[in-house]
Amino acid sequence: MGKIITFSVDTKYEDSRETETFTFEKLGIDEDMDNTELKKAIDEIFQAWVWDKLNISFSIVIDEESTRSTDDIESQKRNCSFD
Repeated sequence: MGKIITFSVDTKYEDSRETETFTFEKLGIDEDMDNTELKKAIDEIFQAWVWDKLNISFSIVIDEESTRSTDDIESQKRNCSFD
């Protein structure tokens, strides 16, 4: 059996902990990666896991022009949901 990794996340809400354990093999992680590559791979996989678990979407709108029309601004907005 190879190495395993457990991801866990909590929110401020009671009983909101999510935990899941994976093998490196299942995540497609080479156990022999150097520490820098390993950390980067795990960080990327963890972020994707958290986003999936919390069903998060987001938007960032930076508007430097005050002359934009409302239609232009509305076309750039994205819905946020925190299900």
